[in-house]
Parts: sequence; C-alpha cells; structure tokens
Amino acid sequence: MKKCVLIFAILISSCFAGFAQMEKPEEPVGFDRNRVFIGSSLNLGLSNRFFNVGLNPTIGYSLNNWVDVGVAMNFNYYSQSASAFNSFKYKNFNYGGGAFLRVWPVSFLHLQIQPEYNWISSSRTDPISGQTTRLQLQAPSMLAGIGYGTREIGRQLSYLTIMIDLNQAVNSPYRDGIAGDPQPIFRGGFGFYLNSKKK
Repeated sequence: MKKCVLIFAILISSCFAGFAQMEKPEEPVGFDRNRVFIGSSLNLGLSNRFFNVGLNPTIGYSLNNWVDVGVAMNFNYYSQSASAFNSFKYKNFNYGGGAFLRVWPVSFLHLQIQPEYNWISSSRTDPISGQTTRLQLQAPSMLAGIGYGTREIGRQLSYLTIMIDLNQAVNSPYRDGIAGDPQPIFRGGFGFYLNSKKK
C-alpha cells in the first residue's frame, strides 16, 4: 500500500511539474486536421504460464500540447498453460474496441486510460483426456498505465506503455484465467499525423 501511495505521489508531482513548465496556455482553436494522427501499437503480456500478444490500431486527435484522445481497436491472442492449481490449457482470441485518453504531463512521460469492450472466442483443453470445450464470451476492461515516449504534434509520435486492467471482469483477456489477477500489458506504439508538416 505504501508503494502505491508513493508511486501516486510521484505521478502527481510530475504532472504539476509539467504544467508549471508550460510557458503560456494555448489558445482554444477549432478543428485542425494537422492534429489528427493514426497509428498502431503491439502489446505483449508475459508471466508464469501466461502469454498475450496483440495489435491495436488507433486514430486520435491532439487536443493541445499535453492531451490526446481517440479510439482504438484490439486484436489479441492469449494462452495459459496447465498448472498445479488448474489442470486445463486455455487459448483465447479476442477482438474489441474502445476509447483512450493519453495525458503528457512532461514531454517524455504519459499517463493513459483506455476502456474497452471485448468479444472472446475461448477454448479450454484437458491435457489428459484431450477433450476441448469452446465458449463465446464478452468482457469489459479498463486499462490504465504509464509510459515513455516522444510526441511532436503535426509530425509523429512513439511510445512504450505498461498497463493493467483495473476492471474485475473474470473473462477479461488481460487477467489470469485461474485466479483473476491482472497481468501486465506492454504496448509499444507509433503513429504519424495526417498532413504532416514539412521541414
């Protein structure tokens, strides 16, 4: 608990430090197509007997120098091996979509929250009998995390983010299928702005 409070305090301090560095507030402007970006990220999750890999195409808009919003799709493959706690093997393929909010309190650091809804095709195999059960499932998720990256509005962005699922949905593709514990998700992404500025 003390570690969580310390991490939260550091994040808040970073946010305030970043805002203090802004020389002047940006003037509100109308829609600017130079602030529209498209991109994708590759996510990877690894732990004991757990593997997750996926692709996440995105389209977004930079509201100002420190906030991005947008929509994202996801395509994920997930597998979990049998263990002493559970004798089944799991394989899932899921797809879904949702929105994201990415805040850049300083130029190289971002915080992200991403609600998603997932449709899951799942199989459970008993390694002893070889019998397989197939299920069609649905689950919401609420991904949140912190990351490092670079962002130049009108040109390009890239980032590496670590997130976990804050939601308690048992069928979430980002949770351990046995104990329901959240699994860390690493996403490395890139993007470019439409009508990129020429140097």
